[in-house]
Amino acid sequence: MLGLSPHGLREMLLGTLILGAVAAGLAWLWWPAALLPALLWVWLISFFRDPERPVPADPAALVSPADGTVSDITPLDHVQELGGPAVRVGIFLSIFNVHVNRSPCDARVLSLHYKPGRFFNALNAEAAAEHNESNTILLGDVKSGRPIVVVRQIVGLLARRIVCTLGVGDVVRRGQRIGMLKFGSRTELYIPLAHDPDLRVSVGSRVRGGCDIIAVLRAAAAAPSQQQQPVGTASGA
Repeated sequence: MLGLSPHGLREMLLGTLILGAVAAGLAWLWWPAALLPALLWVWLISFFRDPERPVPADPAALVSPADGTVSDITPLDHVQELGGPAVRVGIFLSIFNVHVNRSPCDARVLSLHYKPGRFFNALNAEAAAEHNESNTILLGDVKSGRPIVVVRQIVGLLARRIVCTLGVGDVVRRGQRIGMLKFGSRTELYIPLAHDPDLRVSVGSRVRGGCDIIAVLRAAAAAPSQQQQPVGTASGA
């Protein structure tokens, strides 16, 4: 059975009513014309699909925070949230991808920062990263609080809504759902070079959130804590 994200309930209900009315009107005039709104309805429902994913067990693995295509891999001299150099892996989500975001690792949410902004095409990596509306999630080790990675949700030309279900202090597990981006967008993963990441993707790679490995952290101290703790209560965004 196809799972659907609860974050799309309003859009799915409204879209069903509008497209159903349009299809009925077109069918009364000329029934083949009703196929177009029917196809749009199928796309709308599929956009909010939320499949279950097998999550890798390797504690040093960082899984993809989103479905899509790796559009850029960029070394950065300094990332403020991580306190040093890092590599940025940008993932472009088309309107046909699953848009649910997932945690790349076991971690605690150290900080959340929402930034209002503009709506450049998400394929324009630098413009989107610098100017677009975004939400930055800093994830750290559950016990020590040492930063592990940053996940950044960025709107695109069509995407105008960021959903984040996390609160500061929440504990998340690798592959856990943490929100979604609506209608085409970009998700970025920032990995500190101090963790000695072994990248498992390249530009053009297609990835699935929660199950495909982006990188393996080779520095022993970088692996997230394996101590099992209850997941913190998520707060709506």
